[in-house]
Amino acid sequence: MGNSSGKMEPVRTAIIGCGNISDIYLKNAALWDILDVMACSSLHMASAKKQAARYGIPRVLPVADVLAEPSIELVLNLTVPAAHAEVGLAVIRAGKNLYNEKPLAVQKEDAQLLLQEAKSQGLRVGCAPDTFLGGGLQTCRKLIDEGVIGQPIAVNAHFLAHGPEYWHPNPEFFFKAGAGPLFDMGPYYLTALISLLGPIRRVTGSARTTYPQRTIRSEPKMGVEITVETPTHIASILDFASGPVATLVTSFDIWEPYLPLLEIYGTDGSLAVPDPNTFGGPVRLRQSGSEDWCEVPLTFKHTDNSRCIGVADLAYAIRSGNTHRANGQMALHVLDVMHAILESSDSGKHILVTSTCERPPMLPS
Repeated sequence: MGNSSGKMEPVRTAIIGCGNISDIYLKNAALWDILDVMACSSLHMASAKKQAARYGIPRVLPVADVLAEPSIELVLNLTVPAAHAEVGLAVIRAGKNLYNEKPLAVQKEDAQLLLQEAKSQGLRVGCAPDTFLGGGLQTCRKLIDEGVIGQPIAVNAHFLAHGPEYWHPNPEFFFKAGAGPLFDMGPYYLTALISLLGPIRRVTGSARTTYPQRTIRSEPKMGVEITVETPTHIASILDFASGPVATLVTSFDIWEPYLPLLEIYGTDGSLAVPDPNTFGGPVRLRQSGSEDWCEVPLTFKHTDNSRCIGVADLAYAIRSGNTHRANGQMALHVLDVMHAILESSDSGKHILVTSTCERPPMLPS
C-alpha cells in the first residue's frame, strides 16, 4: 500500500455519520489519492451539510440516496455503535463495499450476517481501528517477528479512565450496550494484540458497574443524567492460540492510574508498546542482560493521527485485489472475544472463542 500510485482510479466513497469522529476521517481522506469522498450523509442532515462545507465534499445526500447512487463504491459508516449493523447491512445489500467504525456490530450474530452477505456478493468489509497500521505498532510487530524478545510469554494491558462524560459533547452512547470501556476502547487493545500475536482461543472475565447513574460534566449537556446500561469495569485473562497469556483491564471507573498501557514479555526481553489508540511511539525495549530500557527508533511511516489509513488500504485492495489489513474477519474475532469476556463474567466459566482470523500482513517499512 502507498500513496504514490497515481495509476489507480480513485475509489468513489461516501460517509454516513458526521459526528465527532468524522473530522479526522474527512481531514485524512484528502491525503490519499485512492479515496474520492464524493458525498456526506447522516440521519441528522445539518451535521452532514456542516462537514461537507468544512471539508469541501461536493454532495450532501440522504442515506437512502447514498445507497441508491450507482457511482458510490465504498461507504464509510461512522454512525453510533447501535447502528453499525443496520447501516452496514444496508450498504452491503446495496452492492457497496463497507468500512465500519468499531465495533463491527453490537451483536456477534449481526456481524456474522454482515460478513456472510458481503462474501456472497464479492464485496469487502473493513473495520476500525486501524491504529495497528501506525509506525509504532508496526515497529513492534517487526521486533516480535524478528525474535528480538524471544518467544512471547505474557501481556499486561490496561485502559483505565474515569469516563467520557467529562469531555465528550454527546457521551450517552458510551454507556449503552455495545459500548462501555470494553467495546469502546477494547478494540484498540485487542486489535493491536491480535495483529502482534495472532488470534485468541480462550477468555476469562469479571465485570461490574460501579455507578448506575452518570452526570454529564461537559458542554453542551452539562448536568444531564445518564442511566448506565453496560459494565464499566472489566478485567479479563486472554489465552492466545500461539501461547501467550494476557491480562486486559478496561475501565471508566478509575481516577489517575499509574500502570503501563501495554507491555509484552518474552523469553529474551520485554517490549513496552505505545498507546494502541495512537499511531506513533514511543517503543521501548529491555532485553535480557540489559540494565535499562532503551527507546527503539520507529521503522515505519504513519506516526501522526492517521485514522483513515485502513480505509485507504481497503480502497487500494479493491483496485489491486490484494488483502486489506483492517478487515472484517479480524473485527469479528475482536467482537467475539469481547462478548466472550462478558459471557465468562456472567457464567463464572472459561469461554472458548469459536472464531479466528489471520494476522494481517505488515505494511512495507
